[in-house]
Amino acid sequence: MNDSIKQMGLKEWAYLLTLSILWGGSFFFIEVCLQSMPPISIAGGRLILAAICLHAFRLIARRSFPRDPKILLRFLILGLLNNAIPFSLLIWGQTFVTGGMASLLIASTPFFTIIIAHSFTSDEKVTLIKFLGILIGLGGVAMIMGVQDADNQLIGKLAVIVTAILYGCGGVYARTLKKYELDPLTTATGQITFAALAMIPVIILIDRPWDLPMPTAISCTSLILMSILTTAVAYIIYFRILASSGATNVLLVTFLNPVSALLLGAIFLGEYISISQIMGILIIGVGLIFIDGRILFRLRDRG
Repeated sequence: MNDSIKQMGLKEWAYLLTLSILWGGSFFFIEVCLQSMPPISIAGGRLILAAICLHAFRLIARRSFPRDPKILLRFLILGLLNNAIPFSLLIWGQTFVTGGMASLLIASTPFFTIIIAHSFTSDEKVTLIKFLGILIGLGGVAMIMGVQDADNQLIGKLAVIVTAILYGCGGVYARTLKKYELDPLTTATGQITFAALAMIPVIILIDRPWDLPMPTAISCTSLILMSILTTAVAYIIYFRILASSGATNVLLVTFLNPVSALLLGAIFLGEYISISQIMGILIIGVGLIFIDGRILFRLRDRG
């Protein structure tokens, strides 16, 4: 097998950009939901609605659901690593830090993924130039977000960092499903379904939803959009990229999340984009060029 991280084609990059827009919007949806919903209920509701949506997609596509206990166990583990635990931590963390800070910290995911993939896989070994690309990309994200306000607290930041580590573990663990040759829709449905089932007793024990006040209409709308777009649809795309390009490449999307969040804010909320933020976007682009490697290899060959 190839000893380095796989290069992505134009189709994979298009999927990656689409995924970044979807996941970049999730930080905004979370902030709206937190106005009238507790974190655990948001995480659980997001997964339950997404599971229903994915099963509807599966039935329309006439895809059967696996019954092999080995596959189901992997769905459960993946759902915990990729969804139930990190979603809960991320949303809880955003009660202490802004969505912008959360997106910045989540951008550290590829760094953890590279370490985990390098340690536990045979075909995603990191090279020096790709590691340099990761560091350049993180520098660009830091420039975009700028100096954060004093309200950000350490406990919230730590919760988001643990989320990033879990995403890295989930991305690498998802490779164990490759031998079963499952399509992206089936894998996404299995993962989200077991994550949703795991969250139901947590919601009942912690939030006691029957005692909670009725959430606002805008929070409910945000939860529905987050469930369908940034969870159900996004994870179908996620597993499609993972199958063709590997765990490290698919989690490059966390570099692009702050970029898409910034652009969405400017387009729909009229937020100001500073020169430092534009420079940050350009630096992220340089980091992605280093990680992808094709342009650098072509320049080297011409030299």
